[in-house]
Amino acid sequence: MKQRLGLFVILAIFLTGCGAKKRASNSNRDRRPHQTTVSRTTETSSQSNMDSKEYPLPKDEGSFVRFPIATTQEYIETFAEIAKFEMKAYGIPASITLAQGILESGGGRGALTMKTNNHFGIKCHTNWNGDYDYHDDDEKGECFRKYNHPMYSFRDHSEFLSSRARYASLFELDADDYKGWAQGLSDAGYATDKRYPQKLISFIEQYGLHIYDQDVASEGYTVKKESKNYDYKVHVVTKGDTLYSISRKYFVSVNDLMKMNRISNSDLAIGQEVIVKSEKIKK
Repeated sequence: MKQRLGLFVILAIFLTGCGAKKRASNSNRDRRPHQTTVSRTTETSSQSNMDSKEYPLPKDEGSFVRFPIATTQEYIETFAEIAKFEMKAYGIPASITLAQGILESGGGRGALTMKTNNHFGIKCHTNWNGDYDYHDDDEKGECFRKYNHPMYSFRDHSEFLSSRARYASLFELDADDYKGWAQGLSDAGYATDKRYPQKLISFIEQYGLHIYDQDVASEGYTVKKESKNYDYKVHVVTKGDTLYSISRKYFVSVNDLMKMNRISNSDLAIGQEVIVKSEKIKK
């Protein structure tokens, strides 16, 4: 296992100069948000700091790469370095990324992850133009994003959180505040499970995942918080519209619609504007 992890990390480092940005789909579109800028605080930062969103993604060769994982500990050993890369790039605690990955993917062994490399249960949504597959979740046959390599899933998770207004407040938290992140993800509607924060915190503390946050901090990485501008898309309610029909049309869960629009029931009025998507405006 350690040999495989070593080869995996060496591959990632080797590919730094390749600038391989292609996603695990048929699109070459670069969707990198610029919500946070991460830099080293050391004097050598100008040379040693990769524009942290430039860390290498493996080239998409068009084939599906599966990582057979036997245990939760093996999952952590396999993806800890990737979670740390993402923390350096986007400011999301590595502990949170790993805990979400463990929970959402069933430790890399869940049915959805096995067939899609989707480690974070991210659904298609209207702005997704990559590969996808269908899986029963809150509803039957829901559309989930599919990636040819797990690293694309980890990167998309970072982009997903950093490009949506409802998660913006999380990036104001201290980098080691995993409890705040866990609760904030739940409050923002990432999952419908009311015990979602407790489950994330349990994984972090059981497996000591916070040490990876400390590793990144010890390397001198800090997150420069910048102003965030978001582009909101709305749907104007017409006769016959329901929250459920709107959610199906825009690939947004009913729970997310209620959170984004701060509504507590399903009553809609004709002509009412319903926010269906919010993304960070690209610079």
